[in-house]
Amino acid sequence: MQIRIPRRQSITVKVGHIPVGGSHPVVVQSMTNTDTADVESTFKQTIELAEAGSELVRWTVNVKEAAAAVPKIVEKLRAAGCHVPIIGDFHYNGHTLLTEFPECAKALSKYRINPGNVGFGAKHDANFKAMIDVAIANDKPVRIGVNWGSLDQAILARMMDENAKLPKPKDARSVMREAMIESALSSAKMAEGYGLPHDHIILSVKISEVQDLIAVYQEIAKRCDFPLHLGLTEAGMGSKGIVASSAALGVILQQGIGDTIRVSLTPAPGASRTEEVIVAQQILQTMGFRAFSPMVTSCPGCGRTTSTFFQELADQIQTYIRTEMPSWRKKYPGVETLQIAVMGCIVNGPGESKHANIGISLPGTGEDPKAPVYIDGEKVATLQGAAIVPEFKQMLMNYIEKRFSQ
Repeated sequence: MQIRIPRRQSITVKVGHIPVGGSHPVVVQSMTNTDTADVESTFKQTIELAEAGSELVRWTVNVKEAAAAVPKIVEKLRAAGCHVPIIGDFHYNGHTLLTEFPECAKALSKYRINPGNVGFGAKHDANFKAMIDVAIANDKPVRIGVNWGSLDQAILARMMDENAKLPKPKDARSVMREAMIESALSSAKMAEGYGLPHDHIILSVKISEVQDLIAVYQEIAKRCDFPLHLGLTEAGMGSKGIVASSAALGVILQQGIGDTIRVSLTPAPGASRTEEVIVAQQILQTMGFRAFSPMVTSCPGCGRTTSTFFQELADQIQTYIRTEMPSWRKKYPGVETLQIAVMGCIVNGPGESKHANIGISLPGTGEDPKAPVYIDGEKVATLQGAAIVPEFKQMLMNYIEKRFSQ
């Protein structure tokens, strides 16, 4: 069931074919970690991210070889039937790359500009203008992405000096957050002054500390109507990164703030980059804002469930769903709303199974080794023996085929 929370009023910005902001759903974004100059590896990872459900994908464009590769990879993606909008991430030399490689500028759906890494002194404004001029010429939106790790030091120094002169100075972290907001808003104003349309601008102010992130987005949301891209930058690895991102983004989203999100997880060596997409989707889906994939409810286990069978079945069903979703998404519209329960004993098993669209209540320790299956609240079968897993999978597929087939 989707939850309707009053959203902050923002304008709508089109990123390729994806509308961002306004009354449109919060969009999931990800970023590759391949060398963009490596056409094949970037192509493959982008396909993986898109198939996992990433609606926008960002690439690093940091050297001439990467800029030259961008149109080749985009063409290869489109030929493969992948139409995910591609965002170019520029730091330090974006003004040079975008002007020297016009086909790169045309192929990208959006440019990400970090105002802290555009240049210093007089070069800052000139370099920034050069990038905005390219965006205007190609009718591309821009995300002005401020990051506390690369904050414009001139703005920060000025605001620290001004703060020190106040009768009651604010603490340094408050000044830093204000400097981030000032950098984002002044850069947006500058971009509009150069001719970039108001509805071609998205802002972000990303920090790696949860409370700071919440505070800075609450404040910037009051001061502009640009769509806001959310993300706890450098969130970390594993459970730390997942928990920190969920805590921060959950609070902000619950307040109706945020139009795109990215979960910046550090992947384990050799792990799939798609984990950040799955976590972002699960944040939105468990909060009831969007549905991306059938959700599996399963119990944590206790002394009644000394067998690991229900854990194994829950894991198999979850993996099965993830594997099949790219094809299910096309073949079974609406399947993402499906609710499945895989429970481990009689205490909550039958009740949770009845609440799901399809659920199974496996026997706990000492219980009759039978597993009742419920469909839309009604008991329809009792499974037992070695074939429980394939039989339940078949019942799941029969239900999906019957309810969601076109």
